[in-house]
Amino acid sequence: MSLTTYNFPTKIRFGPGACAELAETLKDTGIQRPMLVTDKDIAELPWFSRIEGLLKDFDAQTFNGVWGNPVVSQVEAGVAAYQQHSADGIVAVGGGAPMDVAKAIALLANHPGHLFDYQDEASTRPIDQPIPPIVAIPTTAGTGSEVGRSAVISDDETHAKKIIFDPQLLPKVVLADPKLLLGLPAGITAATGMDALTHLIEAFLAKGSNPLCDGIALEGIYLVSQHLKDSVSFARQMAAGESPDQAAHLRARAGMLNASMMGAIAFQKGLGVTHSCAHALSTIHNTHHGLANGVMLPAAMRFNLEAAPDKFLRMARIVEPAAKSGEALIDWIVELSQAVGLPSSLHALGVSEDSVEKLVGVAIADACHPFNPKPVNKEDFYAIYRDALAA
Repeated sequence: MSLTTYNFPTKIRFGPGACAELAETLKDTGIQRPMLVTDKDIAELPWFSRIEGLLKDFDAQTFNGVWGNPVVSQVEAGVAAYQQHSADGIVAVGGGAPMDVAKAIALLANHPGHLFDYQDEASTRPIDQPIPPIVAIPTTAGTGSEVGRSAVISDDETHAKKIIFDPQLLPKVVLADPKLLLGLPAGITAATGMDALTHLIEAFLAKGSNPLCDGIALEGIYLVSQHLKDSVSFARQMAAGESPDQAAHLRARAGMLNASMMGAIAFQKGLGVTHSCAHALSTIHNTHHGLANGVMLPAAMRFNLEAAPDKFLRMARIVEPAAKSGEALIDWIVELSQAVGLPSSLHALGVSEDSVEKLVGVAIADACHPFNPKPVNKEDFYAIYRDALAA
C-alpha cells in the first residue's frame, strides 16, 4: 500500500507512513511554533513520542489535557497553553475528542468570550478573525472530524453538547496513516466503527437532496461492510498475544479510515434521530458517542424504515446483494453489532427505564433529528428508547 493524495476539499495524504511527513507539512503550511493537541492516553503511547520527535526543528509544545467526551474546561486550558506558548498553529492527534478540542482552541485563539458564544445557529458573536491552521493526524476510524468543519463540545455542568461550526475550522492538511490504528483495542475499534456507519446511514437517509453526499455514503457503507469485522478480529488477535497478518490488518484499518472520513463528509447533508438519541445518552450517562450510536442504531432504523423503504433497500443490497427489502439492512446492523461485541441493548449498557424521561427531554431538543426522514415527536422518542432497552 503506497501513499496517495486526494483533496475533499482539505488535502489528505493517505497511507502507511503519512505521519512521517509532519515536519514538511508544517513548513508548507507556515507553522513554526506548533502546539500538539491530544488526549492523555495517546500521549503515553510509544509512537506519540516519535511524532514529537519529528518536530525537533520546531519550537513545539504538547497539550494533552483531553479525555472522555470533551468539555469547555479542556478547551479553555488548551487556549491558555496555546497563548502561553505563543503558538501559530495546531497539530491535532487522536480521535474525535482531540480533534474537536483542537478546533475549539483554534477558534478561541483570536476570538474573545465564551466558546458557546459561537455555537452554530445560536451565536451571539461573529467568527470574523483569523483561525490558526490545523494539521490533523487521526488515530481512530469513527468521527471523521479531521475532514469536518465543526466541533462538538459539552458543557462541564450540564453535559449538553453544543456544535461550533465554521469553514475555517477545517484542517488544512490531514495525514491519514492507517499504521497508527493497528494498536487500537477491539472495543474502541468496534465503537468508533459503528459511529462511522451511523454517520453514513443517517447521511444517506437525511432529508434534502445532495447526490454527492449520497454517493459517498453508499461507498462508505460498503467499506464498513468489508473491513469493520476484520479490524475488530485483528485487534482481538493482538490482545490475545497472536500476530495477525500485517498486510491484511493494514488493509482493514485503511478501509475503515476511509469510511470514517467519508461519513464525516457525507453528513454535511444532515444526520437524524440516532444521533439525537446518542447525544442524550452522552449528556445523561456520559456514554461514549460511538458506543451510544451503535446501540441506538437498530431501534432508530426500525423507526425510520417505513419512511424510506427504497433507500433502505439500496443500502441493504450493498451489504447483501440478494436482499429483497430494507429490513435486511437492519438485520445486518444487528448481526454486525453482535459480531464486533457491542452491547445488544440499552439495558446491557446499564441504562434503565427510569432515565428514559430525561433522555427524551434532551433528545427532542437536539439539532440532528429535524433532518430525519420521518418526523420525530416526544412519544416517538419514548418508543425508540424503549425498543432499544428491550432489544
